[in-house]
Amino acid sequence: MGKTKITTESGEVKKEISAEGVEKKAPSKASKKKVISGVLHIDATFNNTKVLFSDKLGNTLFWGSAGAMGFRGAKKGTPFAASKVGDVIGSKAAMLGVKDADVVVLGVGSGREPAIRAFMAHGIEVTSIADATPVPHNGPKAKKPRRV
Repeated sequence: MGKTKITTESGEVKKEISAEGVEKKAPSKASKKKVISGVLHIDATFNNTKVLFSDKLGNTLFWGSAGAMGFRGAKKGTPFAASKVGDVIGSKAAMLGVKDADVVVLGVGSGREPAIRAFMAHGIEVTSIADATPVPHNGPKAKKPRRV
């Protein structure tokens, strides 16, 4: 038959009571998954800084960028914006129970170090830092000289 649910609030835990009197807990916002170690990917370009946190298998857990934080225009590429992004990702990782992380850095932007420092400020140990910035091995063929 049709179930009528009554939602009550006691403290911070929301409970749903069906017509039969059976209690069900509302889904919590905190993740049930516990991760002890992971990988922090930092993509620092001249225009933006993107930070992604994944587990050791490469499954993305959460991410953030300076643009998503509300910085616009030239302010997205600043070290201050990168530190704010690293701070947000560090707090999310600390809530998940992360103890240590490897860091992989891409790009040559000014937000490389501030993002790592802000991430480490949450008590997470950085075990290794790898630079995966792509480097051209000679690049494309140069244009012919102009004949006048």
